[in-house]
Amino acid sequence: MTDLLIGIAGATLILLAFVLNELHIWSEDSLAYDVTNFIGGALLVWYAWLIHSWPFVVLNGVWTLVALRDSISDMRRPRA
Repeated sequence: MTDLLIGIAGATLILLAFVLNELHIWSEDSLAYDVTNFIGGALLVWYAWLIHSWPFVVLNGVWTLVALRDSISDMRRPRA
């Protein structure tokens, strides 16, 4: 049951970021968007690992690494 909750939490975070971006509340360049995608992706990697779904470990691993890269870039960007 714990593994299911991890998967639900990860999917919820990624969908939240997607919806807020589509509603123009968050831009894809915002730190909140990228960090939410990073945490959601990391949770989905963990979930996929727990259920031995290797293609989804790879898919969500790449998603998480890209979101991490973007989060770091956002934090380094000078604020106006």
